[in-house]
Amino acid sequence: MESESGSESEDFPEALADALAGLQRLIRRRLRGGTTGPSLRGAEVELLRLVVDRPGIGVSEAAKELYLAGNSVSTLVNRLVGDGYLIRGTDPVDRRAARLLATPAADARLRDWRQRRAVLVRGQVARLGAADRAALEAALPALRELAANLHEEAEET
Repeated sequence: MESESGSESEDFPEALADALAGLQRLIRRRLRGGTTGPSLRGAEVELLRLVVDRPGIGVSEAAKELYLAGNSVSTLVNRLVGDGYLIRGTDPVDRRAARLLATPAADARLRDWRQRRAVLVRGQVARLGAADRAALEAALPALRELAANLHEEAEET
């Protein structure tokens, strides 16, 4: 979105952030219906995805990766353990530290969530015109770079 002078419009960054947050919120809302078992908040899904991707991750490492306070992640872990989605094991090197593992129920729940998300987004993208679909596809590398920059900057703080 460039203005006639060739520079980015002042409201573009805010409009982009609003659009991305709104899109994510709408996807989560649409996927919330149709699930079995306890409803999961966004942070709980993010934690489950992280544990599935990195089995044995510690609570403090998960907190750092998710940019959440350690006690917030501990609360999420307690709920997910209680719901049967996580196993909190003891670190064999440091018996005071916990290691997190996903249960088969968590694997099945995430697999279902990912499939339903793919169907939802695929259907909505198909409703767009060819030019809009091409624009979204062309924007993916820039969006990934934006995410990498945000992640890198957060690591530095």
